[in-house]
Amino acid sequence: MDTPRAVSWEAPEFHYTEKKGDWYFAVALIAAGCVVAALLLGNTLFALLSVISGIALAIAAGKRPQIVPFAVTVRGVRIGSELYPFGHLAAYHIDEEDPRGPQMILLAKRKFMPLLTMPLPAQYLDDIEDIMKGKIEERYLEEPFLLKVLEYFGF
Repeated sequence: MDTPRAVSWEAPEFHYTEKKGDWYFAVALIAAGCVVAALLLGNTLFALLSVISGIALAIAAGKRPQIVPFAVTVRGVRIGSELYPFGHLAAYHIDEEDPRGPQMILLAKRKFMPLLTMPLPAQYLDDIEDIMKGKIEERYLEEPFLLKVLEYFGF
């Protein structure tokens, strides 16, 4: 059987969790608590930062994911309009047991944002595995613990 030259699909850019009104109320309550504590301690700059961060968090939490094109080709991995050539990637791991569905975690050779995660369509797993084999090292990778905690709380 021939290895395909490319596999492409579309998926949401991130896993979205619907937030109810009580989630936003909890964020507002925590931000208000920080503001009160900061004002009692005489730290107006931290109070202002708490207000701004609470508003920014609420706005970011309400953002819906866009549909992004993904592709795995013989040249590299494409996420949206960005191509990551195999020479810029160190390793990959395909996690078929993720509760959100199959995911591929890529380790890039860069300091800032070295881990890239992309959802995989179940029907293309074998084709993607065939393309990735021999291009870069397959190594066990997982998302950071803090990211898992944040997703648990709905971020």
